[in-house]
Amino acid sequence: MDRVSLGEFSVSRIGFGCYSMALGDSPNTPADWVNLIREAHGRGVNFFDTADQYGPAEEILGRAVGPFRDEVVVATKAGVTPDRGPDASPEHIRRACDASLSRLGTDRIDLYQVHYDDPGTPVADTVAALEDLRERGKIRMYGVGHLPAARVQEYIARGRPASLLFELSPAARLSRRDLVPLCRPDGPRGIAFSPTGRGVLTTGAGPGGPAGGGLRAADPLFQREKLASGLRIRDHLAEVGRSHGKTPAQVAIAWVLAQPGIAVALTGTSRPDHLRENLGAVGWSLPAGQLAALDRLLEREDEWLREESIRTARAIAGRPLPREGPAPYADLIYLAEVAVEYGLAREAQLMPVIVRLLATRKRARGAWDPSLEDIRREMAAIIGES
Repeated sequence: MDRVSLGEFSVSRIGFGCYSMALGDSPNTPADWVNLIREAHGRGVNFFDTADQYGPAEEILGRAVGPFRDEVVVATKAGVTPDRGPDASPEHIRRACDASLSRLGTDRIDLYQVHYDDPGTPVADTVAALEDLRERGKIRMYGVGHLPAARVQEYIARGRPASLLFELSPAARLSRRDLVPLCRPDGPRGIAFSPTGRGVLTTGAGPGGPAGGGLRAADPLFQREKLASGLRIRDHLAEVGRSHGKTPAQVAIAWVLAQPGIAVALTGTSRPDHLRENLGAVGWSLPAGQLAALDRLLEREDEWLREESIRTARAIAGRPLPREGPAPYADLIYLAEVAVEYGLAREAQLMPVIVRLLATRKRARGAWDPSLEDIRREMAAIIGES
């Protein structure tokens, strides 16, 4: 397995992400997860990522890597309360670290990451807590994830983050514009999650396909223009892959690893065959000509997506929601993502509304609720469509 420097460690270019353990839609038992993690290690993976909000993932990961703990790099995250609110205060970070150490069954966390932005806590305070944990030996290094670029720059200016965690794939490229340029060999390195576009770039993805239902029913990448664009990109990746004996997923991961500053492509899987497929993305590289052709395609998709997605978002904001099935939730989530991605609203403006939306979906069990119209009108006002 190819390796690269990440802070003080040498890490595998493919990492194992444990988010799937939190979803509850996998038939895997804890023993199945342990076996899968150990197979990944046996095949050369030494970077494992989890979080204190991933259900039983920390306990399972700790049990799985216990016999070879010194051979792997364990990353986890903090900064979110049980009700999904942000909290990167020093008190919370310290408590969360101790709890994660206990669940992982280890004496140190190799990479401790701020999971989400907490606008109510000064960056300097969070950095001071992380530096204190590092000096006390509870963590080896720290990083940040899911943060807007301006906030990331503040962490870089005030602290010593070893990594930046963000989504990146040929189908989800926003971080390539804002965050990838902040990664550099003498500073934080990039950890890219969802390199296969949350599954949209895998074989069989699409409407009614194996990757298109279940929890992805409201995922913006499986909706409207984003899905249409993603499937066009997937077809191009398949064409490229045929010339190398590779799958679309393997080409997507190879593209991510070819981006400057990216250390690790973090893949999450619950199946051994998918693990082996993901690992087939390393040990080769895309020729310069094919990379350039893919980038030209992505530039065309960017132009088309911007125009069409903004038109759709304004239409959702300006008319009553559908009242059937998951459609109203899918529409509002799509509206929120497009509004932030294309600068119609700031993430901080929409976050309280999104929190209410997700709480409503949980309370109503995905059924229609009259408060959804209030949420739509509030989002419309934020983006200037009221």
